[in-house]
Amino acid sequence: MAGSTPIAVTMAGSDSGGGAGIQADLKTFSALGVYGASVITALTAQNTRGVTGIHDVPAAFIAAQIDAVLSDLAVDAVKIGMLSRPEAIVEVASGLKRHGMATVVLDPVMIAASGDRLLVPEAIETLRRDLLPQALLITPNLPEAAALLDAAPATDLASVRAQAQLLLAMGPRAVLIKGGHGEGPDSIDVLLDEDGFLELSAPRIVTRNTHGTGCTLSSAITAGLAKGLPLREAVAAAKEYLTRALARSEELAIGQGHGPVHHFHAWW
Repeated sequence: MAGSTPIAVTMAGSDSGGGAGIQADLKTFSALGVYGASVITALTAQNTRGVTGIHDVPAAFIAAQIDAVLSDLAVDAVKIGMLSRPEAIVEVASGLKRHGMATVVLDPVMIAASGDRLLVPEAIETLRRDLLPQALLITPNLPEAAALLDAAPATDLASVRAQAQLLLAMGPRAVLIKGGHGEGPDSIDVLLDEDGFLELSAPRIVTRNTHGTGCTLSSAITAGLAKGLPLREAVAAAKEYLTRALARSEELAIGQGHGPVHHFHAWW
């Protein structure tokens, strides 16, 4: 690792409701024993019921945050979340190259749990071109994988595997397609890396508290990588953490819509 204290940085949007984005990432890092830093790419006016506004951070200020953090902190791993516009994607991609960051988990956030769009359509090609090839791992859900491929969402494991292979060909070193949007009693995530396919299954948790699940999983993987875990171990540990956070989410009474998972279920 780069330093004696495991450090991860999240480059993502702020969720004013506290359930997703930067807030979920920092909670996850803390819950898993990793120091968290942040680069805020956008501000959202958001709660459990939806997104009412997005204020994009100027690209030059995104660059300033990246340089401030990465020039000082010995960062072990980077998680990338909401990048709503092409210029933000270009700036983050440039910053990663400038500072030689290789352990990068890219969560291609496009739609919030409420259904609100978080990525303008014209930014998808920039994401494919500039960021996918720099990622150690990308973590799309079923609709996001389909959008990256300009295809229909996969409906069975065979088509999920096929889409994972197509995404791997775009440049990332590994692909994790999340099964949370699928059907059936189990939520099955499909990982494709240099060693082939690995399916990770957990019982599907029936709850409305699904806000921030994608952010939480990708930041949990990043935390594992920051602590020195091999990729497959980091993914498996993150899946277990999220499953428990979902199962315990009903203990929280937050908001009137899609509530958050319980990031600190091990503590309170």
